[in-house]
Amino acid sequence: MSLFPKATITGLLTGVLGLIFSILPVGIGLEENIGLDLLFKLRGVRKAPPDVLIVAMDNLSVKTLHLPFQLHKWPRSLHTGLTEYLSKEGAAVIVFDINFSEPLSNKTDQLFANAIQNARNVVLCEYLKKEIISLTDEKGASKGHLNIEKRVPPIDLLARSAVALAPFPLPKVPIRVSQYWTFKTSAGEMPTLPVVGFQIFALDVYREFIQLLETVVPVKARELPYDKNQIITDKKMEILIQSLRDIFKADPSIAPQMLAAAQTAKPASNIIEKNQVLKSLIKMYQGPDSRYLNFYGPPGTIPTVSYCRVLQDQTQSSPRQKKIDFNGKAVFVGYSECLMPVHKDGFHTSFSQSSGMDISGVEITATAFANLLEDMPVVPLHFAVQSVFIVFWGVLLGIVCCFFATPFSALGMMGGGIVYLGYALYQFRSNGIWYPLMVPVFLQPAIAFYSAVLWKVADTNKDRQNIRKAFGYYLPDKVVDLMVKNIARKETINQIVYGTCLCTDAGQYTGLSETMAPEDLRQVMHQYYKALFEPVKQNGGIVINIVGDSMLALWGKAHPDVGLRSNACLAALEITHAVNRFNQSIEKIRLPTRMGLHYGDMTLGNVGAMGHYEYRPTGDIVNTASRMEGLNKYLDTEILVTGDVMDQLKGFLTRDLGQFLLSGKSKPVTVYELVCRGDDASEQQQNFCRLFSKALKAYREQSWEKAMDFFYQTIRAHKQDGPSLFYIKRVNAYIASPPGDMWDGIVRMDKK
Repeated sequence: MSLFPKATITGLLTGVLGLIFSILPVGIGLEENIGLDLLFKLRGVRKAPPDVLIVAMDNLSVKTLHLPFQLHKWPRSLHTGLTEYLSKEGAAVIVFDINFSEPLSNKTDQLFANAIQNARNVVLCEYLKKEIISLTDEKGASKGHLNIEKRVPPIDLLARSAVALAPFPLPKVPIRVSQYWTFKTSAGEMPTLPVVGFQIFALDVYREFIQLLETVVPVKARELPYDKNQIITDKKMEILIQSLRDIFKADPSIAPQMLAAAQTAKPASNIIEKNQVLKSLIKMYQGPDSRYLNFYGPPGTIPTVSYCRVLQDQTQSSPRQKKIDFNGKAVFVGYSECLMPVHKDGFHTSFSQSSGMDISGVEITATAFANLLEDMPVVPLHFAVQSVFIVFWGVLLGIVCCFFATPFSALGMMGGGIVYLGYALYQFRSNGIWYPLMVPVFLQPAIAFYSAVLWKVADTNKDRQNIRKAFGYYLPDKVVDLMVKNIARKETINQIVYGTCLCTDAGQYTGLSETMAPEDLRQVMHQYYKALFEPVKQNGGIVINIVGDSMLALWGKAHPDVGLRSNACLAALEITHAVNRFNQSIEKIRLPTRMGLHYGDMTLGNVGAMGHYEYRPTGDIVNTASRMEGLNKYLDTEILVTGDVMDQLKGFLTRDLGQFLLSGKSKPVTVYELVCRGDDASEQQQNFCRLFSKALKAYREQSWEKAMDFFYQTIRAHKQDGPSLFYIKRVNAYIASPPGDMWDGIVRMDKK
C-alpha cells in the first residue's frame, strides 16, 4: 500500500475516532470540565462591565451591624433602607438574589414592600421546587410519575410590590456550573433572573426597541405596550418578556432584520453604550434557552461592595471616603462567597479556588447579566461545524504523521497543537467562541502519531525491498540508486527537479502502421527506438516514456545545471544523425523525426492509479516541449528549442525564429531552431542564420517590404526553407490588412 492511502486511512481513523469520542458523554464532560476550564485559566481575568455592581451580605456586615450569621434572618428594615438609598442614587435595576419566602415582621415587611413599590425597579428572586406527581389510569392503577417544577415566590406582600419575580436555578456542587438558563423550558419558558433584570435595565431603549420591531412585524409590535412606565405600573414585565420571546421564537428572522435596521437607522442615543444595550436586548431574545457563562475571573472579580459600606454612605452626611456611584447601574444584592466564607452559597466553577472558595450565587447571577449586557457569552461551535472540523483536523494530523519522519511528525504535532491552542485562546478571549481542546489537542495527535508509527514499523523493511524491485523494472540502476537515496532522505518518491524535456515524434508513422503487419512494425520500431535511445543515454539522459512513435526523455537534477541543457541539445543533434542512418538502412521506410525541447522545473515521481503507475515528470515543461515538437510541422523544421534552453548556453548554432504563443498556453516563448554544434557550423550556415535574423528584425519592425525581400533571399539561399515560407505568408497577410499599433510581433498558434 502506498503512502497516500496509508495517510488517508490514518487520517480518517483519527478523525472518526475523535468525532465519536467528542459526542460521547465522557468526551463532552472532559471538554466542559477540563477543556473549557483550561481556556478560562489561560485567558485569565477579564474586566467586567462597569454597569454591574454587587452589594454583598458579608462577614464584615455581620460583625459591624451585629447581625445573625443566618442571613435570611437579617432585619428587613436594613433591606428597606438599602432599597430606598439605591433608588435615590439612581440605580437602574435592583435585583435581590435572596429568599424572602417566609415572613419576619408585619411592620418591617410592610415597610420593605413600600420601599420596593416606590423604587419601581426591584426584582425579587423566587425558586423552583420539584414535585413528583403519580399518574394513574381510570381504574387507579399506576402509570408512572410526572416531574414538575413549582414556583415558590416571596411572601405575597413583597411579591405584589416587586416589578417582577424570576427564578435562577443552578446545579449545586460537586457539579461544575458552566451554563445557565435564560428561559426555563421545563417551567413553561419562564424568564430567569438575569433576563428579567436586563429587560428592566434596558427600559431606556424600550421605545427604540419597539420601533425597530414595528418595522419588521408591525402587527405583533402593536399588540405590545408602548409606554414603559405603564408596564411597570401594571406589573406586566414578565408577560412582556414572555410575549417578546414567543414573537422571536416563532420567526427567527425577526432578530437579524431588527439588527440590520438598527445599523441603518439613526442611533437610539448619542451614547454608544445605549446602542449596545439595544443590540444586546435583541440578541437576548434571539438566543438559545441556555447559554454558557463567560466568567470574568475568580470570586470577587465583579465589583463588590459590602452591605455595611452602603449603609454607611447612606447615613454619613460628610463622608470621609468617596461615595459609591450607583447611578445607572444594575445592582445585585446577595450572599458573597468571597466575603462570607462561612455561608455555603458557592458554586463550583472554572475559577473555584484551591482553598475551597467558590463563586457565590449572586455573582453568577451578575455574571449572566453582564454577559447579556455585553452580548459576550461563551459560544461553543455548532455541532455540524465542530464535527466537520474534528474529522478534517484528524485527516490533517494523519497525513502529517504519515508523510513526515517520526521526529518531525512529533514536532509537527506539538507545533500544530500550540498553534491551534493559540488560535482557540484568541477566539475565546476576543469573541467568546469555544473551540474544543481535549480531542484536537490531546487525543487526536496521539491517535495519529502512534498509528503512523505502527504503519512505518510494519512497512519499513517491505518498502526497502520493494522499491528497488519495482523501480528496476523501468529505470536504469543509476536512477534507481538515486531514487533510493532520495526516498531515504525525504521519505517521498516525488521530487522537484530542474531539467530539460525532449519530445520526439516520427512523421509518416500512421501510414507505416497501416501498411505493415504488427510483428514487422514491432521489429522496425525496435530498431528506430534504438537509434533514439543511444544518444539519450550516452549524453546522460533518461528515457521516461514511449507511446507509439513518440519518446519523452529527461535530463534533470535537484539544482539548475547548464550542463543538462547542453547534453540535451547534443542528444537531439545526434538523434537526427542516428535517424538518418536508420532511414538509409531500411529500404522504402522513412521516419523523419521532429523534436522539441524545453527547460524548467518539474515534479518527478509516480503518476497513475489503480495499481498502475509510471515514473514520469509532471508540469508545464512537458506540455511546452510537446507543443514545441508539434510546431515543427508548421515551420517544416526538425529541432526546435525554447529560449529557456538556450539561455547563456554556448557551443551551438541556432536560428531565432521569433516569439510564439503556443496552443493552449498563456505566455509566449522564444523559439529557436537548433542547427548544429558551433564547431561544426559552416560559414554558409552562419551567413544564412544572420540573413534570417535581418528578415525577422524587419518583420518585427513592421517593415513589410524589407522583410519580404530578406525572406526571399533566405529562400534563394536555402530552397523550401520552412520558417521563411511561414513568415512570407504572414507578411502578405499584414500587407493586405495591417495589424495596427497594438501588434506585438507574437505569433499565436491556434492548433497543436
